[in-house]
Amino acid sequence: MTSTWAYFWPCLGIGAAVGIIAGAFAFRRNRKRRYTALALGVLASLALTALWHGPFGGADLFATKAQRGIQETLTYLEMNQVTARLHRNPLTRHVLLSGPANDFQRSELVRYMNQVPGVESASWSRTASAGLPLILEGMAASLAGFLFGLFLAYLVELHRRYNAQWNW
Repeated sequence: MTSTWAYFWPCLGIGAAVGIIAGAFAFRRNRKRRYTALALGVLASLALTALWHGPFGGADLFATKAQRGIQETLTYLEMNQVTARLHRNPLTRHVLLSGPANDFQRSELVRYMNQVPGVESASWSRTASAGLPLILEGMAASLAGFLFGLFLAYLVELHRRYNAQWNW
């Protein structure tokens, strides 16, 4: 399992579960309560994803797995004097490289680091764009899961309404 999948599947699952529950309440109520249920569902999905990212250790799990892949790549390439680490504060999927290397090694290390699972980009300078924070990516995945859960809840409600017309 890649580091990216290990981080994002719980976010998708959280969003889908909350979407199903919120949809079950939203599609059986009047409009005012529908919007309230959907808004509470979105907030719950984002809050649970933030809990997964921080206190439940999702970000640490991702960083540990990605850092292990980065170090294995450096060891395989025999670049012991070069250090590579994920950008922190906030945690992103961007790798910062430092250490002695010539121009060819620099360009090739960036190319190899971009191929490590979980890494979005790599650079030698701190001034380069670090990308989107991982927590925002997780929240976007959670919202995608929430929409999928709403879709499933809508299908269940359509099925319930269709079967309600039959009184045998």
